[in-house]
Amino acid sequence: KQWYQRRVAITAGRLKMRYVAAYLLLSLGGNDSPSAKDIKKLLTSAGVGVDEEKLKFVLSQLEGKDINEVLAAGAEKLASVPSGGAVAASGAGGAAAGGASAPAAESDDDMGFSLFD
Repeated sequence: KQWYQRRVAITAGRLKMRYVAAYLLLSLGGNDSPSAKDIKKLLTSAGVGVDEEKLKFVLSQLEGKDINEVLAAGAEKLASVPSGGAVAASGAGGAAAGGASAPAAESDDDMGFSLFD
């Protein structure tokens, strides 16, 4: 039972962006202002259910906006979010400074044949 609940939660998490993704796909396909009907048609053709309330919310948030401007604004917001790369880099630097060395990379000669013969 716990496995099933976890699976449902993972699946539900994957479908959170379905309306935005459908809107973007339709926009890329040349439809500058996809309607609810267009999005429903796309999602149902892929076997994905549609929640009318959520669809209306997404469309109300995108109404009258240029999708390229919305994406650019989102990219600016994401640029300020720390990604954790700095922590990993400083952690690796500390390990190297501590005297631990990385194992030597194996050479291709150990394969016993050449890919270009």
